[in-house]
Amino acid sequence: MGPQDANISGNVHGGVILKMIEQAGLIVSTRHCNVMRTHESTSEDEFEQCVAGLVRVEKTDFVQPMYIGEVAQLHAEITHTAYHSMEVQVRVWAEDVMHGTKRMTNEATLWYVPTSVKTLGKVLPIPKISYLSAEEEAAGWERYNKQKEARRRQGLGSTVSFTMAEVEHLMDQDNCITEHSVPYAQSSLIHLAGVTDCNFASYVNGGVTMKLMDEVAGITAFKHCKTTVVTASMDAVNFHQPIPRGSVMHVVGRPSFTSKHSIEIEVFVDMETMFKGHSKKQRAVHAFFTFVSLSNNKEVLDIPHLKVQTEGEISRFKEGAARYELRKQARSKGKKQHQNAASCS
Repeated sequence: MGPQDANISGNVHGGVILKMIEQAGLIVSTRHCNVMRTHESTSEDEFEQCVAGLVRVEKTDFVQPMYIGEVAQLHAEITHTAYHSMEVQVRVWAEDVMHGTKRMTNEATLWYVPTSVKTLGKVLPIPKISYLSAEEEAAGWERYNKQKEARRRQGLGSTVSFTMAEVEHLMDQDNCITEHSVPYAQSSLIHLAGVTDCNFASYVNGGVTMKLMDEVAGITAFKHCKTTVVTASMDAVNFHQPIPRGSVMHVVGRPSFTSKHSIEIEVFVDMETMFKGHSKKQRAVHAFFTFVSLSNNKEVLDIPHLKVQTEGEISRFKEGAARYELRKQARSKGKKQHQNAASCS
């Protein structure tokens, strides 16, 4: 990792890591579908090349920071295949080649769908992987059904998620806003999806989108805290719509909840496609990022309390508090599992 990968605190930018994770998942899932389908096809006419498209990212943990000068190592593995989607587990390690040490920094679960290169938008079937046991396969189907239900619920739209009209209203306000309020820290970015942002099916890579989202979330957290902030985690991300090349991407972030030592940022991406002088904006991606505030000595600082004012902001704060408790429970459970694994080894 080089200086171009650094954030303002000198560590590797969280968005850079998210982009690498997605690229690893894209490679292993696209390779699996094309290689296995080549073996299963009886003729060249029967074989149809595909590229895997990211549809969901489960909670991504930033376990430890990665530093400039370390070598990033990623391992991606397909752990479940359904008929039209596959689960990919990705783990990231940072290797210090000067001292010969290695440590895990990130882990994530991603879901991909293979789409035809020849016929854009056509979803292809996935060759099945081999499982070590029936129990392993059953567990995979359980995870599949769980994420499918989560995508369905989120696709219906959250009652507290802020709408395009609400965001545009906030953007039109003047700068006389209360410090540490939601509008005070809200940030936005407009990006034109170009050739280098896209895969060879001409859709924006999921990693590119997540990097932009992390950047906007980081700016929002910085505006609220006025200190160095780093990404701690990213909750489940759903990619509702593929973003075609040439689209205008509107990335907006705003604080939704604060605890004593963390701030949650809600981020969404709206895409605007323009045809014959007319434009249509659609919600493409939505996610929650969690940041912590650090001093110059890398000590965790208290977060200023978020001042919620409107009914929607109060509702979103309550939902953020519920997600915060779930994260604490998940971290506690994960620590116990690691301790048990260490004691058995």
